[in-house]
Amino acid sequence: MKLASFEYRGTASFGVVEGEHVVDLAPIAGEVGGSLKAALANGSLPAIGKWAAGQAVRIALSDVKLLPVVPDPAKILCVGINYLSHVKETGREIPVHPMIFTRWADSQVAHGGPIVRPLASEKLDFEGELAVVIGKTARHVRREDAASYIAGYSCYNDGSVRDWQKHTIQFIPGKNFPSTGGFGPWLVTADEVGDPSALTLTTRLNGAVVQEANTDDLIFDVGRLIEYCSTFTELHAGDVIITGTTGGVGAFRTPPLWMKAGDVVEVEISRIGTLRNIVVDETRY
Repeated sequence: MKLASFEYRGTASFGVVEGEHVVDLAPIAGEVGGSLKAALANGSLPAIGKWAAGQAVRIALSDVKLLPVVPDPAKILCVGINYLSHVKETGREIPVHPMIFTRWADSQVAHGGPIVRPLASEKLDFEGELAVVIGKTARHVRREDAASYIAGYSCYNDGSVRDWQKHTIQFIPGKNFPSTGGFGPWLVTADEVGDPSALTLTTRLNGAVVQEANTDDLIFDVGRLIEYCSTFTELHAGDVIITGTTGGVGAFRTPPLWMKAGDVVEVEISRIGTLRNIVVDETRY
């Protein structure tokens, strides 16, 4: 099942994506929850699937404005230096523990929305990543049990303002400029995706492939990340773990390759879909 958050005729909602249409779940919001995060917290996915299958009324995807898959996650935990190919290009040592930093919900932008290159920098980089959406409260989860805590997966572009990222050893400033984190187009439930270590991730900039890898190149796999993160914090339904980017980022190319206004950036992950955004320059208020 594919689930998307969207705005339709000025009202925020969410629904089940079927082909080029979406089944709006607003009629049963009182039962399942009024947002994707609420529905996950209520354990409503089975009821949603059953109800949506019997509905004839569908809205064309072209008529809705997609929102970030989870517009308001309580936590967005990002993992740095988590692909062997990325470790190699950075010249770093292989990490012993996951390198965790945070992103804020208001830095996100939906599929089809503009990624904004900030006034403060020209060094805006792309980072195609697999996003994991947590489906229920998780604390002290063992790696072998982690799959039961996953609602599903999506695509993420962890857009990075590199000079601000490197001001200190803390990444957070370079990862939280407004509208730099692409999240979408939808969540694909874990049962449809299957093994998260058997996916192909491809990032394209203006149609040219700039990143391509299999998720089996992850140093810390999805289960290990959930185990680690649920040990130092309590995860809740709708929280997001962004699992890291592969080699090929713009910062380590010669010359560096930065995103600029007018560029089209796509992150495609097999069995999930393609996240597409156009880059624009920030304007002054």
